[in-house]
Amino acid sequence: MRLTDFWTRLEQTFGSAYAGSLAADQVLPQLGGRTIREALDAGEETVVVWRAVCAAYPDRVPGRLR
Repeated sequence: MRLTDFWTRLEQTFGSAYAGSLAADQVLPQLGGRTIREALDAGEETVVVWRAVCAAYPDRVPGRLR
């Protein structure tokens, strides 16, 4: 998954304002206790990070974006 696709999905799921906040502030256990931004900055693959978002917010991520 390209990084631009990742951010598009995150914004479609959470809205543009909240997506940025979520990426910077929410620590996800699925990412080893890192935030989305920390995981991406550390070189984690975007598909791995997206799967972590889907696992953390199963009721928020629409099926078409999984």
